[in-house]
Amino acid sequence: MTEMTQTPVPNGKPSAKEKESKKEELLGSTLSFHDINYEVKVKVKRKDVTKTILNNITGVFQPGMNAIMGPTGSGKTSLLDILARRKDPRGVSGTVLVDGAKQPANFKCISGYVVQDDVVMGTLTVRENLAFSAALRLQGNFSHSERAERVEDVITELGLSDCGNTRVGTEFIRGVSGGERKRTNIGMELITKPSVLFLDEPTTGLDAATASVVMLLLSRLSKRGRTTIFSIHQPRFSIYRLFDTLHLLDKGTTVYHGPTEGALNFFESIGYQCEEHNNPPDFFLDVINGYLNSSLKSLGPAAEENGDCEKGTQVILTEMDNGLSANPSLAELFKASTGHETMTSDAGVIHLSHKNGEDDAIVQDIQYATSFPVQMKYVSKRTIINFIRSPQLAIFQPLSMIFLSLILGVIFWQLDLSLNSGIQNRVGAFLFVTMNMVFGNMSAIEAFIQERVIFVHETASGFYRVSTFFISKIFCDLLPMRILPTALFALITYWMLGLKATAGSFFIYLLNLIMTTFTACSLSFAISSTVTLQSVATLLVSLCYVVMLVFSGLLVNIASLPSWLQWIQYLSLFRYSLNALSVNELVGLEFCGMIGNSTICMSGESYLDGQGINYSTWGLWQNEFALGIMCLCFLLLTYIKLRLIPKYK
Repeated sequence: MTEMTQTPVPNGKPSAKEKESKKEELLGSTLSFHDINYEVKVKVKRKDVTKTILNNITGVFQPGMNAIMGPTGSGKTSLLDILARRKDPRGVSGTVLVDGAKQPANFKCISGYVVQDDVVMGTLTVRENLAFSAALRLQGNFSHSERAERVEDVITELGLSDCGNTRVGTEFIRGVSGGERKRTNIGMELITKPSVLFLDEPTTGLDAATASVVMLLLSRLSKRGRTTIFSIHQPRFSIYRLFDTLHLLDKGTTVYHGPTEGALNFFESIGYQCEEHNNPPDFFLDVINGYLNSSLKSLGPAAEENGDCEKGTQVILTEMDNGLSANPSLAELFKASTGHETMTSDAGVIHLSHKNGEDDAIVQDIQYATSFPVQMKYVSKRTIINFIRSPQLAIFQPLSMIFLSLILGVIFWQLDLSLNSGIQNRVGAFLFVTMNMVFGNMSAIEAFIQERVIFVHETASGFYRVSTFFISKIFCDLLPMRILPTALFALITYWMLGLKATAGSFFIYLLNLIMTTFTACSLSFAISSTVTLQSVATLLVSLCYVVMLVFSGLLVNIASLPSWLQWIQYLSLFRYSLNALSVNELVGLEFCGMIGNSTICMSGESYLDGQGINYSTWGLWQNEFALGIMCLCFLLLTYIKLRLIPKYK
């Protein structure tokens, strides 16, 4: 698995390193797998049942185009993931060897894996996405110019020169075509020049012409020495003829493994004739799915005696065990064939040399090519670019805050100090303010859900640490997206409402709104890192907010509730926010009104006493501290959940 060369830069001067290795090719690896089994636990009528996904799978993939094919549910992706060391090891048994040696612990980081779904940042250009991969996955001994050259090499190699500076595209941004997007995904993995490249359904979502272009590209790459292994469902013939080795699966068992050109001969030998002009992959799947019948009613001795075998069948019958059942399965027929004998012989030689060899030189589990500061630099840079280029995030959030602040200011314009409305309107305004800070920032739910697939793939491939992604989200997404809109909201509402005209009171008001926003967003982060569907996350977050609102102490008297429910008040961010706002504003104010012919006055402190709110200096700041503690707890929970996400893709 040694990198032998770098491709020279077409439009620039090659480096000395490139000149020396200009004529050499990439040395691909031989990947062999021996008796691979994979079982999972499933629920059947509320009982745990073991389901076999793969059953005794053996084979050898050498440099070239290696296809894993079969109908839906046959185990294609499971086998691909096991070979790439990206499957949960629970339930997996067997041996996978790379060049006759045990897979290194960091195999995920030194091989390439292109997932079925797109895992590129849509707001970045093709070149920026590739540069991001180069910055984080190439070792530190690469200079900046060498990284840039590597990016240009890949762009040229993949035919992406015309769209190199075009954004990949999102639901809001028109970007590159589907084929160009898929090639960009492949380019992200080619940056490290891996000797083994895995692809999961590389033609999914592409039209026939675009799929052919992508597969022709992979074929060209494999001819330079790379070992390309991919799962594919039902390719057209122009794609099928590019395959060097074919592994056919049926319900987790092998029904053929060998040279692609030998597959039709094998099926013909067991009585399945592919009609002229029929696409071989379609023919194979029809046979596997049972849509075609063999011309041989029985492959046992009786068939041979009765002369029911077609021309050419006598030869394979003599090579088969006489112990075959009267109606053997395709897997049994393959096991009795010379193709299976050749496959097991080739795999056995590799496995035997591995067992008889010296102890494997296991590569240390080096997961990251770059240091934490370098990772922070580039991940944060990408996060900021993504924020700036997302109009729904960068523009809509501040505009919505300004709009809501103006509505609030008009409704509660210049609050008076009357006994009848002064306190009530202030408390109502504070409730409106707090609800806006909480519900107005529910867009934070999207932070980890939208990028979940990218995060899982990139951390599994050794781009960066989980902590890098988490911290960059906090400092480059949470802070700019939430602080600026909240500050605008505070500036507008504070003076329109006519609250205390002192600098100290204003800054406490601003601090409270920011702390409320951070706590609400942190709760959204914690839930969005736990679930995968935005609709479910929105429902759970809304449910939490409603419960917190009920126990804020404003809508219901907490003392009137059963004692076993009263503790929930300490988990209510509404309670802490409303208490802090009330103390900050009402202490020192006096509200007067006429009752009959008498003027009655009540201090803000009297109201706070009646509500059981501590209005001392410590009483004010303990609410802010409580919000801060809640925020930190939710963020810690978010980080833990991100760490616990299985990272096998």
